[in-house]
Amino acid sequence: MASSSPSNPFLVAASFSLACFFYFLFISENKSFVNAIRSEEAFEFQHTHHRVTLDSLSPSSSCSSHQGGSRNGSMEMVHKHGPCSKLKQRSSSSSLTSSSFIIPHSEILKQDEARVRAINSMLSRTLNLQEANTSKIQVPARSAISLGRGNYYVTVGLGTPKTDLSLEFDTGSDLTWTQCKPCTGSCYKQKDSIFDPSQSSSYSNIPCTSSLCSRLSSACYAPTKACLYRIKYGDGSSAIGSYAKETLTIPPNDVFQNFLFGCGQDNRGIFRGTAGLIGLSRSAVSIVQQTAQNYGKIFSYCIPSTPSTVGYLSFGGASSKSNIKYISYHSISEAPSLYGVNLIGINLGGVNLPISASTFSSGTIIDSGTVITRLPRAAYGPLREAFGRFMSARYPKGDPDDLLDTCYDMSGFNTVSIPKVSLTFEGGVKVELDVIGTVYILSTRQVCLGFAANQNDDDVAIIGNNQQKTLEVVYDVDGPRIGFRAGGCK
Repeated sequence: MASSSPSNPFLVAASFSLACFFYFLFISENKSFVNAIRSEEAFEFQHTHHRVTLDSLSPSSSCSSHQGGSRNGSMEMVHKHGPCSKLKQRSSSSSLTSSSFIIPHSEILKQDEARVRAINSMLSRTLNLQEANTSKIQVPARSAISLGRGNYYVTVGLGTPKTDLSLEFDTGSDLTWTQCKPCTGSCYKQKDSIFDPSQSSSYSNIPCTSSLCSRLSSACYAPTKACLYRIKYGDGSSAIGSYAKETLTIPPNDVFQNFLFGCGQDNRGIFRGTAGLIGLSRSAVSIVQQTAQNYGKIFSYCIPSTPSTVGYLSFGGASSKSNIKYISYHSISEAPSLYGVNLIGINLGGVNLPISASTFSSGTIIDSGTVITRLPRAAYGPLREAFGRFMSARYPKGDPDDLLDTCYDMSGFNTVSIPKVSLTFEGGVKVELDVIGTVYILSTRQVCLGFAANQNDDDVAIIGNNQQKTLEVVYDVDGPRIGFRAGGCK
């Protein structure tokens, strides 16, 4: 039997080297493949989720001013509780604090609930028109109805010479009004000097006999034959005063003669700090309609990301940017002041949630004065569940709030990930919300999903101002259309 020949050491070495080459080639290709997958996943994650520092979602202790232009018809918008505010109101309520200001979240959300109830009562025609408290001015119950006040204000001039007044703005209100001396009934404390019509050469009351008075749905005060108005708010507050004409100055120097406004003499309730309100509805008495000759019934605003930054309210042509997404709006017969839109779906993290368009059959409005977006329960449930699956895998649960039930404790994190949320409107138009529009931050231990469920299945859905933050929102009243542009406050 022949013995086997010994192995050639050169052949063995060559085979080993070849095997190593293919092994390392396989490993290298596999690594490239894995890296490619990871890169693709990172790219996909970037487009479906926000990854931000927690500090960027919270207000700072100092004001960061808006750097936009100062064209006519454009005013800075300021959160009345933030460091940019000259009102400097403080509260002992549950709040997010800094070294120089307090955000009274419990008060804000409580007022928000009152506003939402008023909206749904208005739409169901069941608003209880109770009389205001007895005062020196008696006005019948046939009065104007409004929804409440917001947390943002702008400054305009009124009178000749002009008095600068800080007025909250509201797309759901009709009449612009301010407190006036001599405060026959009651005036609340405000930061600005109370407007004194006796010191203005351009002030005049509207008489009872004027057609303007009958159009306001107000009342005649017999002793003076002056046209009076009464506004009752959803939270029970009220404002009563004289319907009047005055010169209005919109910064920096647009002047409007014979501007119709309310000169408040008896203002009761939880007003605080500001001098009154600007009505931005579609009503004939709103500032939008009264300035139409100059601004073409177009206005826009950008609500800032935090109370320590500044946004704007502008009248006239929209931004020159080309990436504005427009949707149609429609009027609502029961509440002609409101702007109705057709919301049909919600996308979270790049996935369309299982929500039928018929879920929103009770209607949807967009509202600058409501803070937290309200959704039908059949829409809120899938959103809450999908948001919770992502967040619960990364962050510990935080204590829920009475209104906000899905919260997480992020106090131990510097950088956080939040799934992106988009709202889909009729026609397939998708509007992506900013990260600060997806969550509502009560504190670093309570970072909550910034949406809430409606109480009743037939309640209207409401797109609130928290979801509108950092978007330029354009109202083309005669369009009729509303536009959205990302990064609108820049």
